[in-house]
Amino acid sequence: MDLTHTPEEEEFRARLREWLAKMLPSLPAKPSPDDWPGRRAYDLGWQRMLHDAGYAGLHWPVDAGGQGATPTQHLIFLEETEKAGAPYVGANFVGLLHAGPTIAAEGTPEQRARWLPPVLRGEEVWCQGFSEPDAGSDLAALRTRAWRDGDDYVVSGSKIWTSHAEVADWCELLVRTDATAPKHRGISWLAMPMDAPGVTVRPLRTLAGSAEFAEVFLDEVRVPVANRVGAENDGWRVTMVTLSFERGTAFVGEVVACRRVLGELARTARKNGRWDDPALRRRLGTLNAEFRTLWRLTQWNVSESERTGGVPGAGGSVFKLRYSHARQELYDAAAEVLGPDALDQGREWTLDRLSSLSYTIAAGTSQIQHNIVAERILGLPKGR
Repeated sequence: MDLTHTPEEEEFRARLREWLAKMLPSLPAKPSPDDWPGRRAYDLGWQRMLHDAGYAGLHWPVDAGGQGATPTQHLIFLEETEKAGAPYVGANFVGLLHAGPTIAAEGTPEQRARWLPPVLRGEEVWCQGFSEPDAGSDLAALRTRAWRDGDDYVVSGSKIWTSHAEVADWCELLVRTDATAPKHRGISWLAMPMDAPGVTVRPLRTLAGSAEFAEVFLDEVRVPVANRVGAENDGWRVTMVTLSFERGTAFVGEVVACRRVLGELARTARKNGRWDDPALRRRLGTLNAEFRTLWRLTQWNVSESERTGGVPGAGGSVFKLRYSHARQELYDAAAEVLGPDALDQGREWTLDRLSSLSYTIAAGTSQIQHNIVAERILGLPKGR
């Protein structure tokens, strides 16, 4: 991969900077963390601005409604939007970063035409119905059942840790469609409307005080068979595509944000005297090297996924494994710099530190990532 930017790429960066400088001052004030209807409206409003300016789905294929930008242009977009303080994807996280790309890769032409344009235009929000109570890290242990009744599946069961379920229009839902099949088979991937009769959402409050997660209860919910992405009972393979996007590219923008926080951390340490501590300076220097390396790994992963057809490979697990730990180390260092102020839950860094604790669990635990790296990259035998 050539990391030198071409004149065309630098021109793209300049146009983007100019647009951000013009549009960001017009944004309304960001809603409070608990105001999810307000946050949905804010995030979708930003998405519409991106769409109207030709920046929506920048890295998506053109035939899926995207802009067909190069991996380098996509990374430039992430760098510049973060540096400018632009909103992140927010409530549109699942739709833009893994449900949408999964449908683009695995959906029929009719499914792509139905679901992808509203995501790009900022009109519909998706949530993820993968995790289940008592399943732990074993995604294949799902017990939510779906059985055929004419042109519908009838779905019963429950999901947990479902991000943005309270304000979502659609759910990427994993269900067991053949209870007699081996554990990793007999699973199907459905697009379920969240306003269907039988869907009940119960918000969950996190350690950081946010209610972005929810439990979702499904009582004989009817989902059209036409909403199945991929073949019946082939959902585990489709799910691996979803998880490849989730681990391979969905956290990319956050690396840029962490590099910005690290810079702010160093400036704060210089102001409050903590910079005089050589151990702290070494710690921040190590983190700086860590995030620079993660950014290079990001560039390699994005380039490699483009070369192999657009779906990220197992390299995403290397990134996810190291990034989730580095993020926790960053906010532990922030607590050291802040001292007693780190207990003030009104501070953004304090809430981010509490939130960072979930990163070694979210999108597949570190233990799961260790197994993927061992088996798919190093070629080690599977553990018992």
